[in-house]
This record gives sequence, C-alpha cells and structure tokens, in this order.
Amino acid sequence: MANFEGIIEFVCVAESQGFSAAAKQLSCSTSHVSRHISKLEKRLGCALFARTTRLVSLTSAGLSYYHQCKDLVTGLQQANEQINSQQLKLVGTLKISAAGTFAEQQVAPVLMEFALQHPELSIDIDFNTKPVNFVEDGIDFAIRYGKLQDSGLVARKLLAHPMMAVASPSYLAQYGIPNHPSDLKAHSCIISNNDHWTFIHEEQEQNIKVQGRWKSNNAQAVVNACEQGLGIAYMPQHNFLQATEQGRLIPILNTFWRSESYSWVVFQDRRFLPMRARLAIDHLLAHFSA
Repeated sequence: MANFEGIIEFVCVAESQGFSAAAKQLSCSTSHVSRHISKLEKRLGCALFARTTRLVSLTSAGLSYYHQCKDLVTGLQQANEQINSQQLKLVGTLKISAAGTFAEQQVAPVLMEFALQHPELSIDIDFNTKPVNFVEDGIDFAIRYGKLQDSGLVARKLLAHPMMAVASPSYLAQYGIPNHPSDLKAHSCIISNNDHWTFIHEEQEQNIKVQGRWKSNNAQAVVNACEQGLGIAYMPQHNFLQATEQGRLIPILNTFWRSESYSWVVFQDRRFLPMRARLAIDHLLAHFSA
C-alpha cells in the first residue's frame, strides 16, 4: 500500500498547478503535499514536476504518470462517495458565489430547501459579481448569468431567460417608440451588464452598441430607473413582469427580442467537488429542469 502514498497529492497538484492550491483543496499543509510528492518521486526514480518560483508544471514523465493515475483517483473518490451517499449526512460549509435577481429570488430559495434537508450543513452565499478564484476563495460553485468566458471551468445551464425591451409611458411619449433595434442609437438606454445588446433580425443576431445616462449591475435599480423615464432597458423578462402587468413599463421591439439568455452553475473539475457541492448542484439542476 506504500506504493499508493502521494498519488492523490500528485494528481491534485497536477490539476491545480500549484502546491499551495492543492493543499487548500486537500485541507492540509503545503509542506505535507510537498513531502508526499518528494517521497513519490524518490520511489519512482524521476522528477514529476518542473518547479520554478512562479509555476509548477508536469515533466514528460509526470504527464504520462498523471494520465495513468487520474482514473485511479476518480475511481477511489466515486467509491467513497457511493458509501457517503448511502449515509447521506452532509456536514461542513457550502460556499457559493452568486449574482443577480434570478439568483437572489429563485436560486436562494431552492438552496434553502436543500439546507432544510441537511440540518448539519451550513450554507454561505456571497452575492457579488466580481470574478472568483475557486481555490483561493474557497468557493464550491458559482451562479452566473450571460455569456461565459472560456476559463477552463465546468459550466452547466441552469435556466434559459427570454429577453424583453421596455420603456416607461412618459419616456415613449417624449422621445417616441423605436421601430427597429438600430433606432436605439438615437435613444437613452439603461445599461446593466454591458452596452452591446443582442437582438434577432431575420433569424440573424444583430448587436447594437447603446449609450445612456444610467448604468447599474443591479436589476431592480435598472427597473426603477426605467420606470422614472431615464431610458430604455433590455433584460430577462422576469425582471419586468410586475411593472409591465401594472402598466408602469411598456414592452417595445417585441419581434426583435432574443429568445434566450442563460443562467449557469459554474464549478471546477467535478472530480474534486465535495459531496455537499455535488448534491447541491444536482438539486439545483433537477429543480430548474422542471
């Protein structure tokens, strides 16, 4: 069994590209990880990592060994989780990064249900739009909206959101109703996530750069500004339902709305997710798939 010592640490360092990052994932000290890697390299008789002051990378021998070992580690983790899932007593803290009205109003209640099912589990949700470092910040997964950057993370679609463009009756009475997305260039627009709005015209996407006097990454602040007549807003329609039903906002450019924009659950390699995070993600996906 001594031949297996250090393999888990080795795979974790290879995938996190650092001894400190691996130590955080494994909840141990950096010296513990370094010591086990050194013993493993001594047993194998070769260097597995090329170390510099800023970067840890696999040697050619290390890369070959990693491909052989990663399936062993995955199999061991799955075997352990199968036993854990039979007991299904989740403990510890589930840390989540989230942002937006959808996360606040719809994701959080679903996670509350999950917390009630697991009374020894703590949940910590940070509502913030800033980018996160999953390892350094200790984040299990994040809820994000819109187009994702290519980051090497795993992303699962949580829900599709139909879009809607709206304006207040007073704004439309004063400045007129735009008939085409290109007309928005002559209007004041309320900017939320970005100043490039995507519409559909003749089955083709059309990107329009807009400008205006009000910008906010808070959906409710955008709705309020739109109701006050500060301009035209374009966001997922669930943000405007109450205001449009009560006549405070008027839908415009209906035939050009993009049909879908997505909310995502984003996380690191599934093999290194703790059981509490994996089950919480599965719970969210199952809820919103309905």
